[in-house]
Amino acid sequence: MKLRGLSIPAIAATLVLGASGAAAVTGHGNGWGWGNDRGESRTAENIYTDGITDYGVERGTSSKLYNDWGNGWEEGETKRVLIYSYTPGPRHAHLGDRLEPGMNPPLNETNVAQSNLKAWLEAEGIEVDYTEDVSQLSRIRGYNAFISLSANRDAYDDTAQTSLKQFVRAGGGFVGIHNAFGAEYHWPWYEGLLGGANFFDHRPNREGTVETVNRKDVSTKNLPREWTFTDEWYNLVPFPSYVNVLAEVDSETSVTPERDSGHPGHPKGHPVSWCHYYDGGKAWLTTLGHDTAAWTDEEMEGDEYFQDHVVNGILSAMGIEKFCRS
Repeated sequence: MKLRGLSIPAIAATLVLGASGAAAVTGHGNGWGWGNDRGESRTAENIYTDGITDYGVERGTSSKLYNDWGNGWEEGETKRVLIYSYTPGPRHAHLGDRLEPGMNPPLNETNVAQSNLKAWLEAEGIEVDYTEDVSQLSRIRGYNAFISLSANRDAYDDTAQTSLKQFVRAGGGFVGIHNAFGAEYHWPWYEGLLGGANFFDHRPNREGTVETVNRKDVSTKNLPREWTFTDEWYNLVPFPSYVNVLAEVDSETSVTPERDSGHPGHPKGHPVSWCHYYDGGKAWLTTLGHDTAAWTDEEMEGDEYFQDHVVNGILSAMGIEKFCRS
């Protein structure tokens, strides 16, 4: 059953009762028509008309939406993740040269994001596999988290799409990093997995101020309230909805006249990281990670916070740490 664009399951999963007893939701907004302004309460009638897509699944920030069906980590089990960095579209420098087919092909010195993310997670006692071979995704059921590391454009064939859906629905953790937001524009379920968000364009790669807006989550508890970082600062269309926003970039960085594609930026709250439950699983997302220096030993301000943020976000998506606290 549909009611002004949202299915009944989606309504039940995402709305809470306000003081008046009317259904209401609060969240972050961008001043450009998607989501809600920070702290603003919206009645159900408002929600159904503000352009938020119904992806046909339950989604939101309540742990009641999680399916504990065997894909999350449990005490005593081996901790395992799969990193996927296939790019049929433009390839980011942090990924380096394309990887050979199969699972765990040789990495070379240009594959800095794959190599260093693998090392960061292995230091936490996690077994890490990696691939750019889409045929390997039929094997993801045995992992606690699937990490899309800038895997972009049409990175998932029909079989891989089915495998990813089944993995998430059975309680698997999905982690999307940077250009994971430039993928599968014609697959609505995947857009919903990203938090109902997608890449539109970006600001110039430059230094900016990240604002930690939620310091209760494990992925943000070690971060200062403000920290300097260098990135492309993605603009998003659609804008994230029914998610727990973890960090934003300040408006001075996110709105710039020198690169005007028609998108004005997100001056009233520009999220760079968030988390939510989706279709039974967990999704932890960040648009950060463009600059190669963020993945290497090269000195860049804020890179230690980025590493802590990503590693702990992955641990929470796996089920090792509490997920998506607010």
